[in-house]
Amino acid sequence: MNAVKLNIKRISEDYNDIALPSYATEGSAGMDVRAAIREEIVIPSGEVKLVPTNLIVEIPFGYEIQVRPRSGLALKHGIGLLNSPGTIDSDYRGEVGIIMSNFSKNDFVIKRGDRIAQLVLNKVYLADVSEVRDVSESERGEGGFGHTGKK
Repeated sequence: MNAVKLNIKRISEDYNDIALPSYATEGSAGMDVRAAIREEIVIPSGEVKLVPTNLIVEIPFGYEIQVRPRSGLALKHGIGLLNSPGTIDSDYRGEVGIIMSNFSKNDFVIKRGDRIAQLVLNKVYLADVSEVRDVSESERGEGGFGHTGKK
């Protein structure tokens, strides 16, 4: 499999002990990204926090990174990501932040270096938008939400 070069810059050397995003296994689609924090962050039940990563990513033109939740955090702790999947555009040069939400009834504690999300690199195809008077017919037509599941 061909790899796409991804340049990553640490914002502060204070977090050099925290691993860069990496794939847990050879077949992983997402790279685990970690919390770059000095002290624990508590996300109370029902609340949202922006968790820093201390990373700036230079994404090649024609690609994006999607920020996705970690299934273990979702299942075991009720932790998800708002705006999921989030998109990091190729021209963004600010810190990657992870918008974490606690959907559980218990407070959730994030510690320095904890794996908090996955980053998935994707190819982007740009659309050539044209306004037209009519669009082609389809078997589905105007059937909306849940339409294909009805008998």
